Amino acid sequence: MAVLQMQRMNLVAMKQNRKSILERLQEIGGIEIDVKAEEFEGTVCQDTSTPHATFEKRSATADQALEILDKYVPEKSSLLASLAGKPLVERSELKKTVENQSEYMRQANQIVNLDKQITEATATIQKLENQAEALVPWEKLDIPMSTEGTAKTALYFGTMPDLVSEEAVLTALKTHEPAVDQADVEILSSDKDTTYLSVLCLRRDAAAAEEALREMGFARPSWFVSRTPAEEQESIRKEIEAHQTEIEGYIAELTKFGPARGDLQMVSDYYRMRADKYEVLGTLPQTENTFAVSGYVPAYLANNLKQELETEYGAVVELEEIAENEKPPVLLKNNPFSNSVDGVLASYGLPGKGEIDPTFIMSIFYVVMFGIMLSDAGYGALMVVFCGIALAKFPRMNEGLRKSLKMFFFCGISTVVWGILFGGFFGDVIQVVSREFFGHEVAFNAVWFAPIDDPMRLLIYALIIGIIHLFLGLGIHGYTLLKHGDGMGFFSEVVGWFAFLVGLLLLLIPSSIFESMAQTTIDFGPGLTYLSYILTIVGALILLLFAGRRKKKKVGMRLLLGVYEIYGITSWLSDWLSYSRLLALGLATGAIAQVVNMIGTMFGSGVLKLAIFIVVFIVGHVLNMAINLLGAYVHSNRLEYVEFFQKFYDGAGEPFEPFQAETRYVDFARSK
Repeated sequence: MAVLQMQRMNLVAMKQNRKSILERLQEIGGIEIDVKAEEFEGTVCQDTSTPHATFEKRSATADQALEILDKYVPEKSSLLASLAGKPLVERSELKKTVENQSEYMRQANQIVNLDKQITEATATIQKLENQAEALVPWEKLDIPMSTEGTAKTALYFGTMPDLVSEEAVLTALKTHEPAVDQADVEILSSDKDTTYLSVLCLRRDAAAAEEALREMGFARPSWFVSRTPAEEQESIRKEIEAHQTEIEGYIAELTKFGPARGDLQMVSDYYRMRADKYEVLGTLPQTENTFAVSGYVPAYLANNLKQELETEYGAVVELEEIAENEKPPVLLKNNPFSNSVDGVLASYGLPGKGEIDPTFIMSIFYVVMFGIMLSDAGYGALMVVFCGIALAKFPRMNEGLRKSLKMFFFCGISTVVWGILFGGFFGDVIQVVSREFFGHEVAFNAVWFAPIDDPMRLLIYALIIGIIHLFLGLGIHGYTLLKHGDGMGFFSEVVGWFAFLVGLLLLLIPSSIFESMAQTTIDFGPGLTYLSYILTIVGALILLLFAGRRKKKKVGMRLLLGVYEIYGITSWLSDWLSYSRLLALGLATGAIAQVVNMIGTMFGSGVLKLAIFIVVFIVGHVLNMAINLLGAYVHSNRLEYVEFFQKFYDGAGEPFEPFQAETRYVDFARSK
C-alpha cells in the first residue's frame, strides 16, 4: 500500500528540440506538467491557439466521418466487443498515418459531404411529402387550384373552421347585405377541425361574396398549384422517387469508405494528440532560443527520464524534492489484489499529503464483507467464471474496467468461500432438486453454520468484524498523528477513545443484552470487571479534559468540547450497528434464493414441473443475484466510506494526470 513518491523535474532545452521532446514526453506519459510562464523572468508563451484549433477541427471532422460510417456502414461486433479495449497500433502505422494524413482527411471530408447531401435530400423529401399531404383534402378537384373563374364568374377555394354544410354557406351568402343570390358551393372534404370547399358566384357579386365568406372564417390556402391536385401529387411523387434514388446513390458511395474506418480512427487520434501537444506548448515559458518544462514525475521514473532527455536531446534537467508547501498529485501503487479496488478508493478521494494509502486494508475488508453479504457459492462461482473469462480473453481491456472486473472476481471468490461456509448454493437447490425430481434428498450442509437457522450468530460475527474495522481506522489515525509528531493528539484522540471504547465493550459482554444475542453467558470475574470500569472512566476523563486542549485559557469551553466529544459515543454506536447490514443482506440473499426454488416446484408434475422449475430457477436467481450483487456493492462501499474512512481519512489528494497520448480509438505502441 503505497503513495508513490513524486519529484519535481525542471527542464531547459533548445527550441529546435521542442517538438521532439514534447512528443517523447507525451509518448512516455510520465510527467504532469505544472509550469507558469510568469515564474520565469524574461520568458513568454507562444500563441498556439490557431494550430490547436486547426488540429481539433480536423480530429472532429474525422470523428464525424466515423459516426457517419457507423450509421450507414455499421461494423459487425459481438456483444462483448466493448470489453476488448483499444487495439495496439505499431509506430510504423502511425508513421504511415502522418504520411497519408491529407488523403485520409480528403476521405473524411468526402464522407461528411455525402452525409450532408443525404441530409439535404431527406429534408427536401420531407418538404415534398408535406406538400403532397396538404393536397389530399383537394383531391376531388379536377381543375387547377390556381383557377380564379371566368370573365363572368369568380371562383374561390378555401377552408372554414369546424364542420360547415353547403346549405349553411349558401344561407350566409343570401342573407348577407348586399345579398349574393346566385352562387354554387361544393364541400370537397372535411375533418373534425376544418371544412375544405369551393364557392362559385357571379363576378359582379365577388366583393359581397368574399366579405360574407370572410365573416364565416373563410381562409384561402397559403399556396396554389397550376395543375390539378392529382397531377401535382403525381409530380411530387416522381420528385420524391428521384431524391430517394439520389440518397441510395450517396449511401452506396459511403459504403465504399467502409475499409477506411481504421485509417480515419488513426488520423483522428493523431490530430487529437497534436492538439494536446500544442495546448501544452502554449503554456510553456520560452525565450528566443530555449524553452522550459516543469512538472511532477514519479520518483522511480525520474532518473531514467532525466538521463534520456539529457543524452538524446541535450536538455538540462534538474530533479528536486517536493517542497513543504507543495501539494503534489497522487499516484498509487498496490499489489495485484489490492489495486482492484483503486477505483472504489478514487471515487471517495485519493490520499492527501501526509495521509497513508488505505487501499490494502480496505481491499481485505471490502472483499470479505462483500462475500458475506452475497454469501451464495453458486452466485460467486458465476462471478468468478464470467470475470475470469473476460479478463483472460480481453487483455487490452480499459484499465478502469479491468480493475473493476478484478474486484468482482476476488469478491466472487469470497462469495464462494462464504457460500460454502454458510451452506448456500443457489439457495437450497441441491436439496430441492434431489428431493423433488430424484426422490432422495442430497444435503449441501454448511461447513460452519447456516445464517438462516442461526441469524444471531451471524450478527455477533458481523459486529466483531465491525469493531475490528473501526478500531483499525482509529489505529491508522493514531499512526498518522505520531508520524506528524502530534503526541498529544495521539493521546487525546486515540488512546482516550481506545480506553473508553474497550472499557464499554468489556462492560457490554457480560450483560444480559449480549447474553440474549449470543445465547451464552460470559463472566469476566471481578478483576476484568474492575479493569473495564477503570478503562471506561480513564478514557472518558481523557476525552473530557483533552478534547478541547487547544482552548488552553477557556476552561469552560474546553470542558464543553470534552462533553461533546464523549457524546460522540452515539456516532460510534451508530457506526458499529451499521455492520448488522452484513446479516441483513446475507439473510436476504439466502431467503430469496430458497423462495425461488420453492416456487419453482409448486406447479405441474413430471416433465412440465421440470420445465417450469427451470424457467423459474433461471429468472428468479438472475433477478436475485442482480439485486443482491448491487446491494453488496453499494453497502460494502458505504461501510468503507462512512464507517471506516471517517475515522482517519480525508481523501483530499488530486490524481496524477500526466501529459500523455489521450486517444479515443487506438493505442500507439511506444518506440524502443
